[in-house]
Amino acid sequence: MATPLLEVRNLCTHFFSKAGVVKAVDGVNFKIDAGQTLGIVGESGSGKSITAMSIMGLIPSPPGKIVDGEILFKGENLLHKKEKEMRKIRGKEISMVFQDPMTSLNPVFTVEKQMVETIMTHETMTKKQARTRAIELLNLVGIPDPAKRLRTYPHEFSGGMRQRVMIAMALSCSPSLLIADEPTTALDVTIQAQILELFKNMQRELNMATIMITHDLGVVAEVCDDVMVMYAGKPAEFTHAKEIFTNSKHPYTEGLLHSIPKITPDKKKLQAIEGQPPDLRHLPQGCSFAPRCSKAMESCLTQDPKMRKVGDNHQVRCLLYEDIESTKAVTT
Repeated sequence: MATPLLEVRNLCTHFFSKAGVVKAVDGVNFKIDAGQTLGIVGESGSGKSITAMSIMGLIPSPPGKIVDGEILFKGENLLHKKEKEMRKIRGKEISMVFQDPMTSLNPVFTVEKQMVETIMTHETMTKKQARTRAIELLNLVGIPDPAKRLRTYPHEFSGGMRQRVMIAMALSCSPSLLIADEPTTALDVTIQAQILELFKNMQRELNMATIMITHDLGVVAEVCDDVMVMYAGKPAEFTHAKEIFTNSKHPYTEGLLHSIPKITPDKKKLQAIEGQPPDLRHLPQGCSFAPRCSKAMESCLTQDPKMRKVGDNHQVRCLLYEDIESTKAVTT
């Protein structure tokens, strides 16, 4: 069996403060091959972005620390790399489109300076060659008159155009893995569609793996091959993207699906998930979703479920899918 491009094993990233330990990511496992797209979905605070920042080696320390796990990229554990080695990988082999294009670009430098610097850091090019490459990239992501726009400042671009600049910078060195953190947030639906189509085109051209972090299940349906649903720092469900819409297993996943507006003649009200996500400093005993779960059993309040295989490439963290013998052991 071929080695996956990226394999994350039991990743645990915690933040330490006087108020307590925040278990932002606590036992995440997944694999992704070249050319595939993995979607990571969940509510705000579920650990999606911290998972991405852990892969990139951008966890601020202190207070953050990766306390356990492995991040294997092309067979090598990134957690064993020194910062100098990570700087060569970050932006070249693994790139990231950050969540907010409004703040990710430096407002005091032109787009040209920022793009050229990024390219020259990782590629053996003259400044002139890097500028030509930057113009090609801006044209590739659909920015009109790229040679002229290259000389402008970030504030002179709209939100959608700034996001395109961020994508161009992320793709500038033809990375093997692209992490896109909420790339369509705050963009109107027409721009969202263009950005998603751009990602798909770039992926086909570069055979690039993509991790798409989003709270929008519509984005998952559009671009993802597999999807991992996260809740309170842990994976709740992992399966094929199509399977999540037709055969979801975890009550939390079902709650997310029920909260999507639907165009139907019966005009049913949206079904909200009751309650609030738990305080990650003081997680409840047992299943962290149990206080909000309509299907919770008594055992859910005391036993923390493990990820369990329930089908081909389908795993779920829920006591509802424990086998009979295991359930008896839990409830006694």
